[in-house]
Amino acid sequence: MYGKVFGDDEKLKRFLRWRVQIMERGVKLLQLKPGGVNSIIQVTDLKDMPKRELRVASNQILSLFQDNYPEMVARKVFINVPWYFSVLYSLISPFLTERTKSKFVIAKEGNVAETLYKFIRPEFVPVQYGGLSRAGDLDNGPPKPASEFAIKGGEKVNLEIDGIESGATITWDIVVGGWDLDYSAEYVPNSEGSYTIVVEKTRRIPSDLEEPVHNVFASKEAGKMVLSIDNTSSRKRKVAAYRYSVRKPTSALS
Repeated sequence: MYGKVFGDDEKLKRFLRWRVQIMERGVKLLQLKPGGVNSIIQVTDLKDMPKRELRVASNQILSLFQDNYPEMVARKVFINVPWYFSVLYSLISPFLTERTKSKFVIAKEGNVAETLYKFIRPEFVPVQYGGLSRAGDLDNGPPKPASEFAIKGGEKVNLEIDGIESGATITWDIVVGGWDLDYSAEYVPNSEGSYTIVVEKTRRIPSDLEEPVHNVFASKEAGKMVLSIDNTSSRKRKVAAYRYSVRKPTSALS
């Protein structure tokens, strides 16, 4: 793939023209007024990027953008960064202004979601990077906001959705950056004589899962939904996000 994109000077020029076009699209979205969008966050995935092509493309892009788009990018986030990127960065760093260097954020592989959440809401982060945004989601308007939380190593977190009426429908999405933990869901009725309903049995969610958990449950009696995320078998802190909606039962027509 990289040979097709960077194989010769003409292909590299074509790539640079495409990269400028992406930048121009971002500039058109800027509102440049009080309370409006006035800066850009760019994210570049360097997974499996060959060293030579990375060096050539980076040098030209940095020079091009510093000369023509000064101060428009608030943050430049690099994710899935290979080890040699640090060497490359140390070589070009002396030619960058301190202000430009302060905008660079470098996230190593395995730390992508936690880094992106610092700058981008989880509902706008693509699912393959630990967020809740799927292709085409924005076609139907702004996505439903998500709530962020962290799970410490050795910790178990229970998320409770209270106040659910009988006949209501509960829909939820949940994602954890670098999963590799246990997840389950159960419905707890309010009535003392009722039994807890296992909605999703405890299962191990692998670290390479790219899709968020998504489920729907229709309640037959009032109660609460409990989503459990168990990280007790790991020492690593993880970031997560979830969102839910509760559709109340419709009244029967008399």
